[in-house]
Amino acid sequence: MDQSRDTTSRTRRPALIVLVIVAACGCLALGYWQWERFESSSGTGQNLGYAFQWPLFAAFVVFAYRRFVQLEDTVDEPVESTVITEIPTDLLPQRPTARATRVSDDTADDEETRQLREYNSYLAELDAGRENDRSTS
Repeated sequence: MDQSRDTTSRTRRPALIVLVIVAACGCLALGYWQWERFESSSGTGQNLGYAFQWPLFAAFVVFAYRRFVQLEDTVDEPVESTVITEIPTDLLPQRPTARATRVSDDTADDEETRQLREYNSYLAELDAGRENDRSTS
């Protein structure tokens, strides 16, 4: 194990141990409180369910800490160089690319193309008129 990793895990463990102890004791205290509520005159079955549930939460906190320590202590195995870490470029189909076709004035024989040009020039005139109105205001 790496020396810096060993030092870091040792310095963090006391704080985690304190956190686990506080969380587990808190869960057990809440379980006891729910048990007392169940035994009171206003206690219900829901209080009994919570009285059994809180100790399970305390056990889970301890289990989670043990599992964390186990995972922290395991040494990472080196990754094999034969493992593919990137998606090959030819795996997915290529995206279609849009081809921009430029229509020259000589090939404007098509009626639809002519109408489109007229419409675009009309819009350009309207836009120029609005700009003039704004500048004079």
